[in-house]
Amino acid sequence: MAARTAPARTAAQHQSLLHFVGNACWSDEKVLTKVRKMVLPAIEKDGPIEAWIIDDTSFPKQGKHSVGVHHQYCGQLGKQANCQVAVSLSIANHAASLPVTYRLYLPEAWTKDRARGRRRGCRRRSSSRPNRRSRWSRYAGRAKPACRAASH
Repeated sequence: MAARTAPARTAAQHQSLLHFVGNACWSDEKVLTKVRKMVLPAIEKDGPIEAWIIDDTSFPKQGKHSVGVHHQYCGQLGKQANCQVAVSLSIANHAASLPVTYRLYLPEAWTKDRARGRRRGCRRRSSSRPNRRSRWSRYAGRAKPACRAASH
């Protein structure tokens, strides 16, 4: 995107875009809802939603100050390492998939240390993976899976 919007100054534009996304005053939940309302009809032209996909993605980190960073299993590296983990829900049919929501997983070390969480701007005390799954069906909106999806 940076190369398209500012080809002569791609690196500076990339930094500007990161700053804009990271510091903007919008609700990512509202943005994802709007995207879902716009994209879901196009996906469903190729058939009904067949599955909900719950997955986690890890992001290796060097330090320990980013929210949720902890020594835990990092799928990207295939071993225990310092990383952040995000859990996502996507809906899919045979032709396409659409991420509809995600949350940062907060390890117990973060949920028990309220002062640490407040310093980093954590609004919630906990974001555990199993509890998150049971609440996510509302984010899938009107998309009901035609079959039950397997999750790991």
